[in-house]
Amino acid sequence: LNDAELEAIIAAAAKAGASNAGAVLLRLPHELRELFTEWLERVMPDRARHVLALIRETRGGRLNDATFGSRHTGTGNYATLLAQRFDRAARRCGLAGGFAPLSCEHFSRPAAAEPAPPRQLSLFDAMG
Repeated sequence: LNDAELEAIIAAAAKAGASNAGAVLLRLPHELRELFTEWLERVMPDRARHVLALIRETRGGRLNDATFGSRHTGTGNYATLLAQRFDRAARRCGLAGGFAPLSCEHFSRPAAAEPAPPRQLSLFDAMG
């Protein structure tokens, strides 16, 4: 839907103060497949067939591919082209530096909770 705007979106993010950028190719697992398809056919009937064909091209003929290693990037020529465009635009806009390493230094385990007091049974509990 917005592939043509990819470079403009990255430039706008950089202008707004983003420090890095990442991309995930559209995935349509489970009920999202039907929801998205129905929405697309209702809102953009003239483009729906083309958009769904591009998604299938990047998902091995399906609208979703949950395979680890390709679920976020897709496969095939179109997925490769999108990744190359994204990488080039991110570099051009200074957003290709990667994400900061994760740290656990500000987290601590919560203190052990005190056990709950024993519960007194009532006549209703005994009756089941």
